[in-house]
Amino acid sequence: MTTPPHSAANAAAFHALHQAGTSPLVLVNVWDAASARLVEEAGATAIATSSSAISWSLGFPDGNNLPRALAMEALRRIVAATGLPVTADIETGYAGSGSSYGGGLLRDTVLAVLDTGAIGINFEDSGDSPLTAVDDQCRRLSLIRETAASTGVELFINARTDTYLSGHYPDQAFEETIRRAEAYLAAGASGIFVPGVTDLRVLHELSLGIDAPLNALAGVGAPSVGELYDAGVQRISIGGNTAKAAYAKVAKVAAMVLGDGNWSELAGARSHAAMDALFEDHVPFDD
Repeated sequence: MTTPPHSAANAAAFHALHQAGTSPLVLVNVWDAASARLVEEAGATAIATSSSAISWSLGFPDGNNLPRALAMEALRRIVAATGLPVTADIETGYAGSGSSYGGGLLRDTVLAVLDTGAIGINFEDSGDSPLTAVDDQCRRLSLIRETAASTGVELFINARTDTYLSGHYPDQAFEETIRRAEAYLAAGASGIFVPGVTDLRVLHELSLGIDAPLNALAGVGAPSVGELYDAGVQRISIGGNTAKAAYAKVAKVAAMVLGDGNWSELAGARSHAAMDALFEDHVPFDD
């Protein structure tokens, strides 16, 4: 396959955003072209998708239920809408689970991601219970790295481990996270994503024990960006929280209009012209 000409440059720029000593990389996760353009307009340096948000927008529950074709279609439209580096949440790779996972399917997913022009992925170990075996996950990460290398793109592989989020390691979550992080990095991961923990002390200890950029998932009640960065977190994302906030607004508008019949929840809405202006330089999408 031939990757888009800007992919190598975007990949290099995205890797640079994770370098220690710079400001933290803050990602407001998106799910469609409009949300990507709005996040870019707000001053983002990169765009990250949310698999849960994309799934909901297309009528599927989160958790490896979204067909790959639909996921890649959404990703292609997001990448086409922005000039910023884009990293894609691909869950477990749309390639099945267990030790007999479809290596060819995973390879196809990676190539499809790169074909859209995206230059990073989130890849998680939550495909099995309690979590995917370390050896199996490392084989997958190695396959992803080899596949990306064959295209000449230095794909940023953000290896997500659900050691905390799953609740399966109540007494050994820290140790299991460090064990998995070391193995995943040796297999080709670029960074480690540990959702489910916002305790600054724990995050600081994790940052000291993980020799790669640490990604934390934030939201209401989490420490501030500055506090997370001071604790050693280099990458901060909010996952499906962007979409949940947007959809909560839709619910409020609907409840007000259908209930009291007034329009107060529409106050502050962007104008039609402002929305159109997001795409005034947009080349028509080739279906």
